[in-house]
Amino acid sequence: MARYIFITGGVVSSLGKGLASAALGALLQARGYSVRLRKLDPYLNVDPGTMSPFEHGEVFVTDDGAETDLDLGHYERFTGVAARRTDSVSSGRIYSNVLEKERRGDYLGRTIQVIPHVTNEIKDFLKFGEDEVDFMLCEIGGTVGDIEGLPFFEAIRQFGQDKPRGQCIYVHLTLLPYMAASGELKTKPTQHSVKELRSIGIAPDVLVCRSEMPIPPKEREKLALFCNVRPEAVIAAQDLRSIYEAPLAYHKEGLDQAVLDAFMISPAPKPNLSKWEDVVDRIHNAEGEVKVAIVGKYTQLEDAYKSIAEALTHGGIANRVKVRAEWIDSERLDTEVDIAPLLEGYNAILVPGGFGERGTEGKIRAAHFARERQVPYLGICLGMQMAVVEASRNLLGLTDAGSEEFDREAGAQRYTHVIYHLKEWLEGNRTIKREVSDDKGGTMRLGAYNATLVAGSQAAAIYDTTSISERHRHRYEVDITYRDKLEESGLKFSGLSPDGRLPEIVEIPGHPWFIGVQFHPELKSKPFAPHPLFADFVRAAKDQSRLV
Repeated sequence: MARYIFITGGVVSSLGKGLASAALGALLQARGYSVRLRKLDPYLNVDPGTMSPFEHGEVFVTDDGAETDLDLGHYERFTGVAARRTDSVSSGRIYSNVLEKERRGDYLGRTIQVIPHVTNEIKDFLKFGEDEVDFMLCEIGGTVGDIEGLPFFEAIRQFGQDKPRGQCIYVHLTLLPYMAASGELKTKPTQHSVKELRSIGIAPDVLVCRSEMPIPPKEREKLALFCNVRPEAVIAAQDLRSIYEAPLAYHKEGLDQAVLDAFMISPAPKPNLSKWEDVVDRIHNAEGEVKVAIVGKYTQLEDAYKSIAEALTHGGIANRVKVRAEWIDSERLDTEVDIAPLLEGYNAILVPGGFGERGTEGKIRAAHFARERQVPYLGICLGMQMAVVEASRNLLGLTDAGSEEFDREAGAQRYTHVIYHLKEWLEGNRTIKREVSDDKGGTMRLGAYNATLVAGSQAAAIYDTTSISERHRHRYEVDITYRDKLEESGLKFSGLSPDGRLPEIVEIPGHPWFIGVQFHPELKSKPFAPHPLFADFVRAAKDQSRLV
């Protein structure tokens, strides 16, 4: 049966609970333990699938088709454990489940209350898969004191009481602000945060304190005394040059040892951190630099493309180069008469996914620039579709090529539909049917799907196989009926769904590196196992940099 580690936050949000959870999971793995990480989010959305990237950042997608918080991406990148639908839940999902049960009569007419019905639903969620791993790490979103988070805090308090003594511990992440005027780290906000947590009935076993500098012994002793934890369980978490230093930094501070001590596991297995030492060495001892332009529509918030940014870093790790990603708003390319000054000087161009027509003409122009100027190009999801539209317009001569999605937004047909809404497809042995009028969260092709690559293609060479599985998140597909004419004009369909109906990869033979993919390869990339597409894309950018 798994031991549970609950990670909570206080003082301010965005302190890095997800990163701390992921790094702790990696450290426990390094000691030979199996782990699974979960996220409990207090917001009332059922999931982040319909939330704007400006609101919540990236939507991370699992193999089984769940749309989840971006922290699950951190979990996967640090542990290599593929997240599942049962690893993410929101207040909206919890309340939805409770209300569905009430409507079915499962509660036999009883009055439905937060305690015990909502808290029991949360505890049932926590129990999924508890016999599969040694440690279950559960991060609670938000900060202690948030009104919407109270049912989750009460649930994990009850859960700790329900389990045998020593089966659950609590790690609390807080901020130690530095007062420049007095030259001090202030412990009072952390003391108040722990007081708030204790008022709920939860006593932290380990304190992780974000700070701009090391915690002096005097402040460490004060935190231990007033927060009722051992001095060695007060862990400093300073800013790092790279997030991938976190496992080594937390190990140096003694986080994993403090956790094992709290569980009274002794003697603890020694950790093997060699793969993290190699990752950090490759980052800090890069042998060059490449510049990649990311042409997207959500560039004001970099978390909207978090997995892409990290996958590019992983590609740099694979090639021992630093990748300097620069964000270009695709709407700027919509209106500029000459886009060359905005795109020249980059060693590669990446066009990511997105929804809606805004900024798409800029993405099409970016694909055109990369194709004509022989600049390495990676188009992901909508980025692939816009590359196909560009080829249809400028190679095939369909000057009005476009997407059914854009016509639906405008309420009138303006384009030849090279991109169309797929209403039926196979998922294993099941036929899935969708209508455009369905709920937003139910109209997409979500999760892992297989694809067959054309033997001898660039894609097959990169993957070193002709059979792959990748994660999807999109509503519209490239129309396969245009395949023959597009291939005659120079755009090769090098990856298709097993039934041959759905284009998955396109490429341009003879181009230094021009590939579009309908799926999201960034979701499966890890620092110690870079995705082959990103590793080869950065290699091509590296080769391009030598030509400049």
